[in-house]
Amino acid sequence: MKRKVIDIFSIPQEVARVAKILEENGCEAYLVGGCVRDLFLGKKPKDWDITTDAAPERIQEIFKNSFYENEYGTVGVVTDPPAHGTDDETLRVIEITPYRREGAYSDKRRPDFVAFGGKLEDDLKRRDFTINAIALRLGKETGAGRYEAEIVDNYEGQADLKRRVVRTVGNPDERFAEDALRLMRAVRIAVELDFEIDAETRQAIKKHAPELRHIAAERTRDEFVRILMSENPKKGLEISHELGIVPLVLPELLEGKGVAQNQAHSFDVFEHTLRTLAHAAKKGFSLPVRLAALFHDIGKPATRRWSPEKNDWTFYGHDVVGARIAAKALARLKFPTETAEEVTRLVRWHMFFSDTEKITLSAVRRIVSRVGRERIWELMNLRAADRIGTGRPKESPYRLRKYHSMIDEVLHDPLSVSMLAIKGGRVMEVAGIAPGRKIGWILHALLEEVLDDPTRNNAEYLEKRARELAALPEKELQTLGEKGREIKTKEEEKKVQEIRKKHWVT
Repeated sequence: MKRKVIDIFSIPQEVARVAKILEENGCEAYLVGGCVRDLFLGKKPKDWDITTDAAPERIQEIFKNSFYENEYGTVGVVTDPPAHGTDDETLRVIEITPYRREGAYSDKRRPDFVAFGGKLEDDLKRRDFTINAIALRLGKETGAGRYEAEIVDNYEGQADLKRRVVRTVGNPDERFAEDALRLMRAVRIAVELDFEIDAETRQAIKKHAPELRHIAAERTRDEFVRILMSENPKKGLEISHELGIVPLVLPELLEGKGVAQNQAHSFDVFEHTLRTLAHAAKKGFSLPVRLAALFHDIGKPATRRWSPEKNDWTFYGHDVVGARIAAKALARLKFPTETAEEVTRLVRWHMFFSDTEKITLSAVRRIVSRVGRERIWELMNLRAADRIGTGRPKESPYRLRKYHSMIDEVLHDPLSVSMLAIKGGRVMEVAGIAPGRKIGWILHALLEEVLDDPTRNNAEYLEKRARELAALPEKELQTLGEKGREIKTKEEEKKVQEIRKKHWVT
């Protein structure tokens, strides 16, 4: 086993404390996996993993505040925060896993048996990639949370980190035969780190891609989502396509390859889709928007028709067809119902903001009701990504501001008697009057007073004032009510003008 102290690492005291307690109890303790890889890359680890020669039961004897709920021996240790406290979620739970030896992977998903104990070398050789198979044993603290570390690197993981390469530990055929999900994990890690995949590893991925059929949809989905949420999902899908993964995960996407579009587009459906997704990632858009970017034109191949009149291709109804295809694909990949519904709704209505000259406020109100107030800006994000994905210039600044202004106009709360802390029924009750037009006059007169002084919008004042207004002659009350209605209209117009001024539109 290759060991030498060559570096100093900054380690959070919560992590160092757990490792120290293990060793004080006669156990080995090594940091391992992604946290070690990230330390070498100068990145903040997303989680902290320790491996040890202790069995799960022994780990729980040592750490009373721990839990063990899996078949792989991993014990979660809930850390004691330092005196100054911490908001770092990665330090709340430190995972400790015993050294493991595994049997064959008959089902391509999980080992036939797992044996705890043995040596660190046994544990490292079963890991997926060399850059994840480096172990660190913490030595003495050199000050300010920095520690000397004994490095165990039996598979040249450090060299692969310097070369920026993803390579399997040992024979790639054996690693991928053990767990086919590693095929997608190789792509995901390469994309997340902006690494390349080793040539021999790439060939093995091509060879074993069909074995992804044996992987549970939930596991496939999780790796797929991490690729989509990376900074460069376009690269991830291009590599996945090249290595034969896309046909196993999202075959619908490939229907767009070579499908030419109309003159408004510079790329075929497939390339346009990837470019739309790339822009969504560049802007940091949410997962539903990225999924919608991936699915928004997936109905185009099925709806493409040549129009002699237009002398161009048409795709009438591709939004409706695409929403159906997206719904089936998302269900197959076991996405949560809420996510699937949001994505399909975005796909279904992504064509709405296509012609600003024809859009009316009433139409915008309808689309808001269909998509939902909480999702309308997601729809706008999708539209922005779609526009850039065509290869055309960015959205016209005025057009974009116009869209945003119209949405703001329909989203703002209208001024109405419903804002009052008193309703028509209560007015009739406290004023002792029957249903009729006097109720409306009273409410609008009250609204005028509240608009003038919002502090008056309380039940005690409004009930007292309603009785006073009800006692006025009908003509005088009518004049006050109609004046209130006029004030309301003017205030509404003022509010709309403020919105339009904010967006620099008329």
